[in-house]
Amino acid sequence: MNGDSTPGPGDDAAPESDVTFNLLPPASGADDDNGNVVVVKPRREHHVTGMPDEDEGTSLLQCTYERLTIKDFHAEVRAVRDIDFAISNSVVLLDVQANGLAHIVGEMLHALCTGQPEAKLDVTAARQAIFTSGVDSVVSHSIQGTVSSVDMGAVDYDQAWLCVMTELPSVAQKNVAFARLAHPVNLGPTCQEAQFVVLLLTPGKEKATKSVMELGRTFSSLFTDLTFRHKLLSATSKDGFRRMLKERAEQMQREQADPAFRKSSNQLAKSVFDEDDAKGGGPCSVIGRGLIGDLKRRLPHYLSDYKDGFIGERTPHKVTAAIFFLYFACVLPNLAFGMLNSNNTDGAIGVKKILFSQMFGGILFAVLGGQPLIVLLTTAPLALYTKIIFSISEDFDLDFRAMFACVGLWNAGFLILYSVFGVSKLMKWSSRSTEEIFSMFITFAFSADAIRDCIKDFNQNYHTDACHEDAITNSSLDSNNNSTFTTTVTTTTTVATTTTLASLAANLTNSTTTAATTAAAAAAATEPSVCSRESSVLFLLLMLCTVWVGLTLFNFTKTPYLTAGKREILADYALPIAVLFVSFFGSYIFGDVSLKPFEYNPDEGMFELAPLTLLPAGAVFAGAGLGFSLSLLFFMDQNISSALVNTPNNKLKKGAAYHWDLLVVALINGFLSIFSFPWVHAALPHSPLHVRALADHEERVEQGHVQQVVVHVRETRVSGILSHVLIGLSMLMLPTPLTYIPRAVLDGLFLYVAITALYGNQLFDRVLLLFTEQAAYPPNHYIRRVPQRKVHTFTAIQLVQLAVLCVFGFSPVSYMKMVFPVLLMFLMPIRHKLVPKVIEPKFLKALDGH
Repeated sequence: MNGDSTPGPGDDAAPESDVTFNLLPPASGADDDNGNVVVVKPRREHHVTGMPDEDEGTSLLQCTYERLTIKDFHAEVRAVRDIDFAISNSVVLLDVQANGLAHIVGEMLHALCTGQPEAKLDVTAARQAIFTSGVDSVVSHSIQGTVSSVDMGAVDYDQAWLCVMTELPSVAQKNVAFARLAHPVNLGPTCQEAQFVVLLLTPGKEKATKSVMELGRTFSSLFTDLTFRHKLLSATSKDGFRRMLKERAEQMQREQADPAFRKSSNQLAKSVFDEDDAKGGGPCSVIGRGLIGDLKRRLPHYLSDYKDGFIGERTPHKVTAAIFFLYFACVLPNLAFGMLNSNNTDGAIGVKKILFSQMFGGILFAVLGGQPLIVLLTTAPLALYTKIIFSISEDFDLDFRAMFACVGLWNAGFLILYSVFGVSKLMKWSSRSTEEIFSMFITFAFSADAIRDCIKDFNQNYHTDACHEDAITNSSLDSNNNSTFTTTVTTTTTVATTTTLASLAANLTNSTTTAATTAAAAAAATEPSVCSRESSVLFLLLMLCTVWVGLTLFNFTKTPYLTAGKREILADYALPIAVLFVSFFGSYIFGDVSLKPFEYNPDEGMFELAPLTLLPAGAVFAGAGLGFSLSLLFFMDQNISSALVNTPNNKLKKGAAYHWDLLVVALINGFLSIFSFPWVHAALPHSPLHVRALADHEERVEQGHVQQVVVHVRETRVSGILSHVLIGLSMLMLPTPLTYIPRAVLDGLFLYVAITALYGNQLFDRVLLLFTEQAAYPPNHYIRRVPQRKVHTFTAIQLVQLAVLCVFGFSPVSYMKMVFPVLLMFLMPIRHKLVPKVIEPKFLKALDGH
């Protein structure tokens, strides 16, 4: 239908008004045997033009069509609640004698006023909201059913019923009224045999699942069934009418619970683990089955992994942006963790070694790994684990490099066993909940590192003894000078007295200055503290400026400035631009303010074999225990990162390779351990952000909420290889020009990565719901399908688990951190054994599914 379509129900005087009538062709799979399809919402908007002759009443009629899906009474929790509300609070009129829609609506409004006096309904305001301004025969918002003809390709109206609805700010709660007409009434060309009219009034501000459209969709879904409408005609009482509504809702709930009848059932694709098991024998029948399955799945795409990095629309631009993103997102944390490791190990592991590990591991994994979009990185948990090994070596008088290599080799051995025996199959029990809890923990870890560095800088330069002594000295000098001036002015009558007081003041000033100088000298002799408050203020400014510039450019696609193509370029290069701009800003604009550069040891040894022969047997067995705990951390980190990369929302086509990736990571870290290089494993949030950098997105608007949806991802090895080649070349830029990057910019990068990792994190989104007005809730699938109380309960359970991880992960006691990998493993049994005792499985499926 187009702009000159037939007017909607109640359009007896259609030429005198403009109406927008929304209807789209029915979606496939929504038809039943009778051709009844999804209900439609006529959303009427009026655009009355200047009429050439007022007496003729000529106007223009604009028609647009919008499709609504049948309500899912099994999955959408509000459906049954709406029916329950109608059973106890609705008004029912039977056998209404009426000759027009205005009369029928008037009877229903009168019944609502008399039947529910506490509602305090303003009838005049209600009529003005229901009907088009100045035309009582045209409703503003309504829902009507349609009947489609597959052979003819046409859509006809279901003319037996009409749902009239509107939002009315003056009402405090929903108002529902049903009218069964005594005989079919002609309500307009599209509703010529109306037997039922449903009237819905809701408050103006309601959350999406309680809106008037959702309420109308609930009752309209009931009335699309011809048999049910025929049964309603036989109802002899109002209670019987309500009871039939309840029975029909329960029937639809039972039917839609059966997958054979569900209209909106989303069948999840089989995981790679299920595919491998289906190809032969079961999960434990053959050693190495997972590795073989990964190779068969990924090898056919190996050449295309390179080709897809060069060929395709906008591919060169996206891949180049991803290369620079990975370079800055990896090399700057490497500098920070290099300094941290150097401090924790007395220089045994420094910046040069960590850059080599990043380059070597990144290139090797990009070439040999199964899923090349995964990014390897030295992370904060690995730095903490390195500190633990150093502390143990110091306590038991062991060679640190030998102990580090021993633990690393044990870890690599355990990882090889995990990959060969297919232990990664346990990850099919890892749900979205587990992945998001760990992702939030990593976000907290990055944020904590940045905040800790900022506090440390303020303690070293702002809150120092030198600054406090300067403040005391300046205060004393100002006070003494004021005292001398006042005494001189107010004692002019006696010269002797003035001279005496001035002399005393001078002596006091000299005494105070001498004392302050002596104290400052003593403090300087005992502790060489420097008051450099401008450095701390600049540190904070540069850190926050990095975050602000990065996030502003990252979200630049949501602004109206420039063209769409230029906005996307700025968003893709947000991180490199932010780092370079703020580094220039801090190093040149504020060149007079001294900022402490990152520490770098140019004499750091590189390819020196670890002296494993120096370790006693007891230390080797202790290394096995440490290596096993470390392998659990590698196992969870690697597989959770892989799961977030391969999530169905990313629409990857070439498949995952959990077992093979774990084997490649084991071999890489085994080699690094021999030379006491720092370890690397799959990193969060860098891996999902790498996918985002290579993806094309589409913005979709639903009920005023904008969501970015991944349309296509370039699954290529090129970005990983070239970015890590650049990281290797960065070793030649030590110390210049990398020293021009202030430490504050590194911490700003940590905050930027932490914040951008929250995009799409459903746990974070649900935490925000705790502070969001219900009317502003987004129309997410779990909002529709899960009671609000259950949503918040599930969020609280996740936050408790996150808090436990943070207590152990950020504990000042080093040995407590060793328990952290074990806690990660316990997240899966907690989700599958304990949480279902609190929240029903059908709700968990909506809350915790991809």
